[in-house]
Amino acid sequence: MQFEVPQFIEIEDKIFGPFTWRQFLYLGGGGGMAVVLLLTLPFFIAIIPAFLVGLFTAALAFYPVNNRPFSHFLEAMYNHYRRKRLYLWQQTREIVHKESFAPTTTVRNPIMLSPLNNQKKDITSLARRLELKAMEKKDI
Repeated sequence: MQFEVPQFIEIEDKIFGPFTWRQFLYLGGGGGMAVVLLLTLPFFIAIIPAFLVGLFTAALAFYPVNNRPFSHFLEAMYNHYRRKRLYLWQQTREIVHKESFAPTTTVRNPIMLSPLNNQKKDITSLARRLELKAMEKKDI
């Protein structure tokens, strides 16, 4: 039995002419709000709010942000500003130069030459040198 696999499932269907259902609702609602503003307020006062409402609804209907609808962008922006934020300062540490030590004897055991074993020895010797330098500065 063969089944037809649907393709282009991310693209919304065009229902009202060239508009999708969502675009039609945005444009209808924004157009209705603009008409109500123009009918209730004096013409010269209502032009600016009606233009802003029309611009906003056109952005909702047609303007994608990062290939996503403008409504998703508005929702993310609202959630970002509504959420409490806690900023923590983290001190950055300076990198201390680590001197390389050459082994005095040749060791043929590969376990002894692993970087993990050398790292522990390097850290302890580095810590000891830093302590000695700090004690010398206190004496001066």
